[in-house]
Amino acid sequence: MVRVGLTTERLTRAGAELADEIGFDQVTASALARRFDVKVASLYSHVKSSHDLKTRIALFALEELADRVAAALAGRAGKDALAAFADAYRDYAREHPGRYDAARLRLDPETAAASAGMRHAQMTRAILRGYDLTEPDQTHAVRMLGSVFHGYVSLEMAGGFSHTAIDSQESWNWVLDRLDALLRNGTTT
Repeated sequence: MVRVGLTTERLTRAGAELADEIGFDQVTASALARRFDVKVASLYSHVKSSHDLKTRIALFALEELADRVAAALAGRAGKDALAAFADAYRDYAREHPGRYDAARLRLDPETAAASAGMRHAQMTRAILRGYDLTEPDQTHAVRMLGSVFHGYVSLEMAGGFSHTAIDSQESWNWVLDRLDALLRNGTTT
């Protein structure tokens, strides 16, 4: 019998909240069942498995992050757009560490193509149009920005920048200034 009030959407949201609380790697159907005080079998009419649950959380996080980034980018161009994109990404990771990790889940090609991950790439390319980059520089720049933002955020969240007197925000601003200068001046074609 299906437990009243359990839906796929409700389970996905609760799984995302759980990921922020205990870490995405720790989210399982069993952990989620405990949260609702139900047997694991009660969840399987809404999610197929723990992997299905994690995929749904990843898709939820990608959509949530894309919406946040899109709102931050509205009406901005050039360095302002770059900084708004980067800040929205960083703020999301800080506020929702488990969801941020979920957004990094490797998805099968079909699921990835239908996900909000495509919106992220499109928004990054939209920012780069303000820098007048052509291929292959544009693809290289998309990869560079993703790598820099993810690397910085991951190191910062792990406490990697807490051992010096220089504030992490100061370094973040420095990185964004240098990325902006590089994108304006550093093409290979």
